[in-house]
Amino acid sequence: MKETFGWSYSPFHYSPFYYSAFSCEGSRVNVPASGTRSATDVAEAEFASIVGDSRVTSEPATCESFAVDGQAPKYVVYPSSAEQVAAALKCAQDLDLAVIPCRDLTKIGIGNPPRRYDVALSLKEMNRVWYYEPADLVISVEPGIKLGDFQRFVGRHGLWLPLDPQGGPRASMGGILAANASGPLRAAYGGPRDMILGMKIATTEGKIVKTGGRVVKNVTGYDIAKLLIGSYGTLGVIVEASFKLYPQPAERATFVVPLASLDAARELRRRIQQSHLQPLRMLLMDGATAGAARVFSPWGKGDPSGKFELWIEAGGSAKVIERYARELDEMTARERATVERLGGGSAGDIWGRIADFRTEIAQSFPDAAILRASLPIASGEEFLGRALAEADRGRLWRASFAQPSLGIVHLCLRATAGAPEVLAVAKRLREAADSLGGTLVVERCPHQIKPQIDAWGPAGDDFEIMRKVKQTWDPKGILSPGRFVGGL
Repeated sequence: MKETFGWSYSPFHYSPFYYSAFSCEGSRVNVPASGTRSATDVAEAEFASIVGDSRVTSEPATCESFAVDGQAPKYVVYPSSAEQVAAALKCAQDLDLAVIPCRDLTKIGIGNPPRRYDVALSLKEMNRVWYYEPADLVISVEPGIKLGDFQRFVGRHGLWLPLDPQGGPRASMGGILAANASGPLRAAYGGPRDMILGMKIATTEGKIVKTGGRVVKNVTGYDIAKLLIGSYGTLGVIVEASFKLYPQPAERATFVVPLASLDAARELRRRIQQSHLQPLRMLLMDGATAGAARVFSPWGKGDPSGKFELWIEAGGSAKVIERYARELDEMTARERATVERLGGGSAGDIWGRIADFRTEIAQSFPDAAILRASLPIASGEEFLGRALAEADRGRLWRASFAQPSLGIVHLCLRATAGAPEVLAVAKRLREAADSLGGTLVVERCPHQIKPQIDAWGPAGDDFEIMRKVKQTWDPKGILSPGRFVGGL
C-alpha cells in the first residue's frame, strides 16, 4: 500500500497500516452490559478472553435483535480482526455452539430455519480497507464494510464495483459474497464470482485460509473462492476479500418505457438483445411497483402510463447515450410508447432505492413473503404473468420486478387474512418455475409458516458433493446448521 493516498480519502481515516471507515476513537462497539458474569458461564468468559469484555454480550434485548426465524442467540460476539474471528469459531466448535455470521441482517432471512442458534458473530467492526491501488484496479477489504461506503471510497478515482444486490448501499461486502448477491448489473458485468481476486477465510478449526491474491491475472486457488461465494456462511467466514475494480462509465442515463402487456415487454427485450445496444442493466416492474419507485424519485408521484415499465440504464460517451435514445424510440414506435429519459445522478439514487426495495418490504411488513425465481431468459415474462395471476387469484397484495436479461423474477406477497394463502401461492409458483426449467427460492416468509416450505426447494443431483464439502470444512456442523440446501 502506498502512502501517496494521504488524507484525501476522508471520511476514511488513514493510518500507516490500513484505511478505516471510522476513526480509531470511534471504532469501539457499544455493547449493553450483561451484568455480573456468572463464573459458570464458560462460553461468555471464553469469548470475552478473545474479543474483550466490551465485545461480547448475552443481554436479552441485544440477542433478540439478532433473531433468525424467531430464534434468538444466547450470545452476540463482535470480533475486530481475522484472528479474533478464527479464535471465536474454534471456541464455538470446542463448546459445540452453533454460529451464524452476520453484519446488518439484510440477507439473514434467506435460508431455512436454523436447527440451533447459539452465537451471532457480528462483523460490524471489521470495516477496514487493507490495500488499495487504483492504478491496478485492485482493492482488499474486510467484510463489514457497507457497499455504499465502498463505492464512495473508490468513486473518488472514477472507479466502482458494478454490483447492485439486495440491500443496496446498506449491504455489507461479506454478506454480498456469502449470498453471491447481485442485481440487474450482472447482465453486463457478471456477479461476485467474476470480480473476486482472492480472499481469506476463517475456519472452525481456528485457521485462516488464504486463496488467490491481489493481482488481476492471479488464478491460484480461485475455485476455492468461488466455492465460498454463495455458501451463505455454512463453510467458513470470509474475513478479507480482494476485488477487481472497474472504471465508471463516462456518462449514464436511464430510459423508462411504459408497456401495455408482458407480450410487449418480451418483444422489446428481444429487440434490445438482438441489437447493438448493451445496456448496463434492465428492470421490468409492474405498474404498482414502478409507481412506488417513483414516489422516492424527483419526477413526482404520477402513476405509470402502462401496466408495466421497462427501465434501461445506458452507459458510455454522450454519443452512445444519444444512440440509445434514438434506437429505443425506433424500437418502441410500433407500440406508440413515449420513452422517458432520466438524468444520471438522480437515476442512480433511484436504482439504489430499487435494490433496497426487498429489504424495505421485509422491514415494513414482517408478514410479507419474498420469492426469487431463476428461469431461462425466454421464460421470464411468462413466469411473471403466471405469478401475478396466482397472486391476484389468492387476493394477495403483490409487488414484482424482474431482470429480463437474466431470467430472474422477484415477487413480494402479502396476505391481509393471514399466511396460509401466501404459502399456497408460493408452492404453486415453485411448481410453475420447475415446469419452465427454473427454480424458486423463498428468500423470506413469516417464520410461523417457514417450516412448512423448504426455502431452497429440492436438492439437486450434486447434493452428495455439497454434503462432503460441508463435512470437510465444518465437520461438527456449527456454522448456520440446517439453513442451506438439503438442511446443510
